[in-house]
Amino acid sequence: MDYAFAKRYEGVEGSAIRAIFSLLADPQIISFAGGNPSPTTFPGEELARIAGELIARQGASILQYGGTMGTAALTEQVRGLFAAEGTVPQEGELIMLTGSSQGIDLMTKAMIDPGDTVLVEDPTFLGALQTFKLFQANLVGVRMDENGLDPNDLEDKLKAHRAKFLYTIPTFQNPTGRTLPAERRKAVARLCAKYGCMVLEDDPYAALRYEGEPQPSIKSFDTENIVVKLLSFSKTISPGLRVGAAYGPREVIHKFNLGKQGQDVHTANLNQAMVARYIESGVYPAHIRDNCAQYAGKLAAMFEAAERFFPEGTQLVRPQGGMFMWAALPERFNATQLFKTAVENKVAYVPGTHFYAGGGHHNTLRLNFTMASEERILRGMETLGALLR
Repeated sequence: MDYAFAKRYEGVEGSAIRAIFSLLADPQIISFAGGNPSPTTFPGEELARIAGELIARQGASILQYGGTMGTAALTEQVRGLFAAEGTVPQEGELIMLTGSSQGIDLMTKAMIDPGDTVLVEDPTFLGALQTFKLFQANLVGVRMDENGLDPNDLEDKLKAHRAKFLYTIPTFQNPTGRTLPAERRKAVARLCAKYGCMVLEDDPYAALRYEGEPQPSIKSFDTENIVVKLLSFSKTISPGLRVGAAYGPREVIHKFNLGKQGQDVHTANLNQAMVARYIESGVYPAHIRDNCAQYAGKLAAMFEAAERFFPEGTQLVRPQGGMFMWAALPERFNATQLFKTAVENKVAYVPGTHFYAGGGHHNTLRLNFTMASEERILRGMETLGALLR
């Protein structure tokens, strides 16, 4: 059968990380490849108790269909989280999501016709790149430096392209771990407003801060109603629950609502209720602090091992939080070619080339430090260093 697939799938490959997962059935492999939080951080017993109580007391409503915008209980809790940052969503400006990645899809569906331009950090989250490509967007990379997105290059790209929106992860960016300073966040909001370009602010890692001071959101500088901000509970409570939220202009969230109706009707009522009740219980902040304490030690172990074992001249980014460390090897090294050999030697990572809209940059790699134990981190980094040598 010669299947007549839609043209939007031409040139679109599966996620490199999803492909890598298929290689990791071997428990001996030390994986720095995924973006998974450690299962040791999941509040399993508490969530089990909450789920049982919710079904026993509210089963008739929780197990029924629900509203697309989200449950009242979770909407109230999410509004409180945004208010704590200094921005207060109004009626119709919040929608609950089945994972914040759904917000990337809904934003693209609402805004992009084939050929429209999306500006992206170079490099950026490969899952977002895959979504933009499926909607046949023209992807234009914006240069990054040690402080994140470069506002000067952003303005150059805004002048040269009539972009529909900018996609940015300003805090503990995926894949580089960099954090955009407050003055640059303000510049992003100002420049995008000046040139009529919306901003999709993806913020799944901000709660996982191990040092330094929190930065105001780009949304907090939004005077022209151009910013949509995504929030996720995948990294702080559980990725399997698939619960997130989007906060943006009422007109845009209305389009999200229409687009979501055809995708999943609504985010699972039970999952929303579990997250809402967990936050309401008051243990959420302490839970995040415990997670951060665990992850901070793993990051320190990985960074120190990279300094010790990686080739001289390697440029490392030590983030203040999040889940990833970025390494740029000297130009003579090819992390893409090395990947197969690394897996054969029981270590996995993600070659950096997959995070660039235009490919290349084969000397770069992303390393996740949240899943492996500190002992396995040390062993895996020593193995990588030996392969590079």
